[in-house]
Amino acid sequence: MRTLNLGILAHVDAGKTTLTERLLFAAGVIDEIGSVDDGSTQTDTLPLEQKRGITIKSAVVSFVVGDATINLIDTPGHPDFIAEIERVLNVLDGAVLVVSAVDGVQAQTRVLMRTLQRLKIPTLIFANKIDRAGAQQEGLLRSISKKLTPANVPMGYVGGLGTREVIFTPHEAADQAFTTRLVDELADYDDVFLAAYLDDDTMVSYGRLRGELAARRSGPANKRAPGRRSARDLRLALRRGAEGGHPVDPSGRFDCYRPVGGTIPTRPRTDKNPLYRREYLLRVARWI
Repeated sequence: MRTLNLGILAHVDAGKTTLTERLLFAAGVIDEIGSVDDGSTQTDTLPLEQKRGITIKSAVVSFVVGDATINLIDTPGHPDFIAEIERVLNVLDGAVLVVSAVDGVQAQTRVLMRTLQRLKIPTLIFANKIDRAGAQQEGLLRSISKKLTPANVPMGYVGGLGTREVIFTPHEAADQAFTTRLVDELADYDDVFLAAYLDDDTMVSYGRLRGELAARRSGPANKRAPGRRSARDLRLALRRGAEGGHPVDPSGRFDCYRPVGGTIPTRPRTDKNPLYRREYLLRVARWI
């Protein structure tokens, strides 16, 4: 049986413990969702935690989902207890970084994200409190892109934001805009994936996209420079080249045979070998 160590991290009062309770309830571990204010949660067991309504010591709850044992670790959010978080980070297989849709990205959120990126821990950003007055969507996404990481893909859309009737609807495989965004983000980090997409985009299934997204490590180390063309544009350029034309950026702003700042050598236009052409496009992709 597989084991997954999953950490819940956030700035103080973003809703980590409440989310932990909801996950335990959804997994069938508990029959009733505890309350932080009442001191009845599964992970806040110290008398001071129950009195103050904050997490002081990291706590673990284990349960089974399918063929996997999940160790769910609730961590403190207050910076005074950062040592507890550091102790947990070394054993994590993945992390859920909770962000309040009302308060947005906060100071401790940025510290935690930088640490997760440095340790290359796969991270899911969870927008909490979307039913509260003042909750925002576009502003929150801009803040995440600016302050945490530009490599983020919303996994659904929200209706009734800021009301008790709020509904989150996950994107499906039929959502072309969503799958295109996934391809672009994954291709930024993985040349093998980009090569597979350029070879035959129909072979990159939605299941593989989700699998690659779950497997990709956090961090900007392997990301191509800003301003690069999308994987779809590169695919169109390759297709044009396969038809005997001159592979160019469909926007008309980039010539695939022109060097970028004198760094990438040109290849003669008379070269019709498709393998060379694909190899060259992959090399160009790392710079655009």
